[in-house]
Amino acid sequence: MRTRHSFPARTGRGVLFLLLAQAVALATPAQAHGDTVKVVINGQREGHLTTDITWENDGDAIEEAVAATVNATSADGSRAMGPWKLVRDAGTRTGWSTAEVLPAGTWKVHVHVGFPSLGHAEREVSVPVVDPAPPSTSAAPTAPAPASPSATAVPSAAASASPAPAGGGGSTFSWTTAGMAVAALAGAAGGMLLVRRARARRQARGDG
Repeated sequence: MRTRHSFPARTGRGVLFLLLAQAVALATPAQAHGDTVKVVINGQREGHLTTDITWENDGDAIEEAVAATVNATSADGSRAMGPWKLVRDAGTRTGWSTAEVLPAGTWKVHVHVGFPSLGHAEREVSVPVVDPAPPSTSAAPTAPAPASPSATAVPSAAASASPAPAGGGGSTFSWTTAGMAVAALAGAAGGMLLVRRARARRQARGDG
């Protein structure tokens, strides 16, 4: 005779309820954020595209890695940039940006997110032209260079070597004095010669 063992109906319902509760508990964290992400293009920072990416349903930050691509087209359609990937901004929970830089101009930007869920955004972004810094006009005036000793010595030497003005210099006076002395000596010598000649004539007459 075979004996059959069966669980009480109450016990079976309890096990079934426990399994359902575990299934719901496991599914709730995965479904709490929803199946889409929200992408907001904030603009640009020094040419780097900046975005915020959160879960669509509750706005929570995405803790895991995000797989997203960025494509940009110029306003006239002549230039295209990308696809670039987004990297997380340091120090933020929801900020993502590009490592690459958009050139100056107006760009229509598309962001596509494929993981952990789907998301998309597009916006027109303008990157201004950065002018070079103008030269400073408030610089202090340059002080004149001090005169070198040799430069000041040359005029002094030239001044000492220049002849004295006419009528008042010591060299002119010395030359005039010397000329007068020579003339006086010549006159005295001539006078003595005349006296000697006169004496000789007188002696000659007396002897005769």
